[in-house]
Amino acid sequence: MSHRVLTGITTTGTLHLGNYVGAIRPAIEASRAPGVESFFFMADFHALIKCDEPDRIAHSSRSIAATWVAAGLDTDRVTLYRQSDIPEIPELTWLLTCVTAKGQMNRAHAYKAAVDAATAAGEEPDANVTMGLFSYPVLMAADILMFNAHKVPVGKDQVQHIEMTRDIAQRFNHLFGRGQALFTLPEAVTDAEMELLPGLDGRKMSKSYDNVIPLFEGGAQALKDAVARIVTDSKLPGEPKDPQGQAIVTIYDAFAAPEQRAAFRAALRGGLGWGEAKQQLVALIDGQIGPMRERYAALMTHPEQLEAILQAGAAKARAIATPFLQQLRAAVGLRPYTATATTTASKAEKAALPVFKQYREADGKFYFKLLSASGELLLQSSGFEQGREAGRWVARLKGEGLSADAPVRREAADADIAAALAALKDD
Repeated sequence: MSHRVLTGITTTGTLHLGNYVGAIRPAIEASRAPGVESFFFMADFHALIKCDEPDRIAHSSRSIAATWVAAGLDTDRVTLYRQSDIPEIPELTWLLTCVTAKGQMNRAHAYKAAVDAATAAGEEPDANVTMGLFSYPVLMAADILMFNAHKVPVGKDQVQHIEMTRDIAQRFNHLFGRGQALFTLPEAVTDAEMELLPGLDGRKMSKSYDNVIPLFEGGAQALKDAVARIVTDSKLPGEPKDPQGQAIVTIYDAFAAPEQRAAFRAALRGGLGWGEAKQQLVALIDGQIGPMRERYAALMTHPEQLEAILQAGAAKARAIATPFLQQLRAAVGLRPYTATATTTASKAEKAALPVFKQYREADGKFYFKLLSASGELLLQSSGFEQGREAGRWVARLKGEGLSADAPVRREAADADIAAALAALKDD
């Protein structure tokens, strides 16, 4: 079974070098590993929590999408989508909201920070708190649980939200899973070395500190101008310099191979001037992101190309989300009136369940099909060389529901298939 990884970036600004090193680059590299199923999304619903500038959100979303594609994301291999193109996510958010304790949300870092700021200003504690801000962790949980991600790369400030997601998923599983895990419990993945890439002043690179190095915006000149402003000590060319704790060295390390790092440190100890060191840093960074910048500029001038990519990604995402949400709806009791009410069914009614049938055809291959309780064909599999392969897929469909990569042909409506799988899972 594939290993799912999900990464998103809030669409409220343009990306800088810290975003690339700490999130985008490692996520793209991880997506190329065998057995990994990756999901990348523009978190534009999240952007509405802290930004009321529509044009800014729209531009940021397009910029971020172009950045990921330009940085080497293989959109044929991964699923790239806008959060707002997946209507199942806000519906799942409501299902999760209904099982989430307010007390748990009271402990969220962002909410507590807003309360502390209002109190310090002499205002009511919740003066600047919207329900979007307060419920932010539930929406994030829906992003993750909609695709049952196993791993979620985040900064340390987001680890608490992954823990909250696990708590919400466990409660939902306990209330509605009937002994089965509807949701996978995700794990946070942090990169201790690169997540706090320093900015121009040595603090964490952040737009709130106005100390960022732009990734693509402004072109090569903007990169050169920003690097020139990196704070260093006052030692002159020819004087030995201690590389330890220097922001320029940490940034260099993020793009250099081990032998380049050693050579750069040795040169500084040998008297390399800070001006020359900054030129070397610009050359190193531009050698890697220069070609990406050209691709980014082309995509930004041809938004129809990006839109086509995102629409294809949304279709892939919804092929997973739609049947899964139908299963979750059935689990909480939002079922068609024609569906079997498993919670009140008699023993005779419970005996009339959908059924998987496995068999071998004259071509020597193994097959399975899913039949409704009345005998209607719902799913038909492709042929397998080994019977155990067919058996593994039957077990996966029973446990996880219908996924986009399932080697089956739908013979009925998605809602009927989802209800049948949910009935088998509940049984």
